[in-house]
Amino acid sequence: MINKISLSTILFLLSCKYGNNDYSLLKKNMLEDQIIARGIKSQAIIDAMLEIDRHMFVPDHQKKNAYSDRPLPIGYNQTISQPYIVAYMTEKLKVERNHKVLEIGTGSGYQAAILSKLCKDVYTIEIIPELAQIASKALTGQDFNNISFKTGDGYNGWVEEAPFDRIIVTAAPDKIPEKLIDQLKPDGRMIIPVGDPLSMQYLWVVTKQEGARYKKQKILPVRFVPMVKE
Repeated sequence: MINKISLSTILFLLSCKYGNNDYSLLKKNMLEDQIIARGIKSQAIIDAMLEIDRHMFVPDHQKKNAYSDRPLPIGYNQTISQPYIVAYMTEKLKVERNHKVLEIGTGSGYQAAILSKLCKDVYTIEIIPELAQIASKALTGQDFNNISFKTGDGYNGWVEEAPFDRIIVTAAPDKIPEKLIDQLKPDGRMIIPVGDPLSMQYLWVVTKQEGARYKKQKILPVRFVPMVKE
């Protein structure tokens, strides 16, 4: 458990205890059992996951499962990641308030929504037009004014907006794309799952150094859908 709980977290937990909102109760359980209990310590991430309604980013028939401890299908052979993996990847990314972040694989839009509460600007790319439209609609009308959308091939990144302080990739290529490393600022950081979907995949943290040099660290075995090319 974390030692300090913010006022917003306390108020949220009290509202869950005395309210009748089923989604709030599910979110409370997700926060306590999946996020805090597993060691996520960033209060900013915890608050963002409290504020954002995960059930708004899944298909209607999956809303009852939105806060369960697993990835969920969102159509087009894609998934919304397990809540803990969203929190874990975001914490390892070490996002700061002034950062410009690139997300490869918009998917449901949930990860972009979390990031939008933590940094200055989010640029998110989705190769499947239908998913890009669904995610954009899910975020429309909510307080996500710092998210920019693009439909295209994530392997190419977003050259016009580069360089980025941070890059997060939410689908697995078979190797780390050099074009994405090129679009990191010096001392920039990327987190990315790598590997064949039929064998073991791992999360890697890539840190950009001067010039074309970088270092990488393998941190966690995972299972993601494959990263799609045009």
